[in-house]
Amino acid sequence: MYYLINEKLHKTSFDELKKNKNQYVAVITSKEWKEKKDSFDMGIDIETETKGIYSTKAEVNFDSLTGTFCIPDRKAMSVTHDFYFALDEKGIVFIDDNDYVSKIVESIRHTKKWRLPSLERFIYDFLEYIVKDDREKLERIDKELDIMEDGIVTGTEKIVSERVNDIRTEIRDLRGHYEELLDFSQELEENENNFFKQDNLRYFRLFSRRIERLKDATIGVSDHALQIRDIYKAYLDIKQNRIVTVLTIVTTVFMPLTVIAGWYGMNFQYMPELTAKWGYPTVIIVSVLIVTISLLYFKIKKWL
Repeated sequence: MYYLINEKLHKTSFDELKKNKNQYVAVITSKEWKEKKDSFDMGIDIETETKGIYSTKAEVNFDSLTGTFCIPDRKAMSVTHDFYFALDEKGIVFIDDNDYVSKIVESIRHTKKWRLPSLERFIYDFLEYIVKDDREKLERIDKELDIMEDGIVTGTEKIVSERVNDIRTEIRDLRGHYEELLDFSQELEENENNFFKQDNLRYFRLFSRRIERLKDATIGVSDHALQIRDIYKAYLDIKQNRIVTVLTIVTTVFMPLTVIAGWYGMNFQYMPELTAKWGYPTVIIVSVLIVTISLLYFKIKKWL
């Protein structure tokens, strides 16, 4: 797919692209790149088969800027959208064997119209699209943590620990992604090869500031998740202590009764209580008194 950058992206053919002097956007597969890389005249080859993509980065070459994108899927952070790119002052080429880039570029084509069209403005809108829903995602996670906190207080939340760990992993991956995007944007802003107009470098500065705000937001959410984990741990400790307290009270109350039962279970021949008329009722009354006094004591001490 090939586009010319005018007031909006204009879909065109490869032959028309080469004839026109407008800056362009190309989205091609790795196979098409091998066939047409010389036609783009960027003086660089990208080994799309041998190099793995593990991060978002940009590398400055003599007459081009190349690099990779590794974008976590916002619905499943363990899944990433990976593709290559190469650009110079004439335009940018995305090398993507999936439809991820095509969908973004088509969305920009249908939704964006520029008063001052430029390659820089397109790159800015492309980068913005990558993070367009992240603020809402972070707010949803923060609200979910608030609900968890309320659930801990009321005792209705049962899966806090596992979910909090998942959230912290997601936020950690997002923060790492933002750090890569920030480095990427700053590399563009450096404009080492003078591919971009000085006035248009403001787009990259604007994007960098937005990424810094998102990065700060991830730190806040991560701290909130850590706080929830600590609260949940304290709640479990209190619950466990309460159980231990109840068991201790039960043991303390019935220990004297155990002693009485053991004492009179010895069955010595000359135990006067064995033949006493009121011996059995007396033991019952003493046992009840022991239990009652123990419970009253624990009640006064507020252990019950």
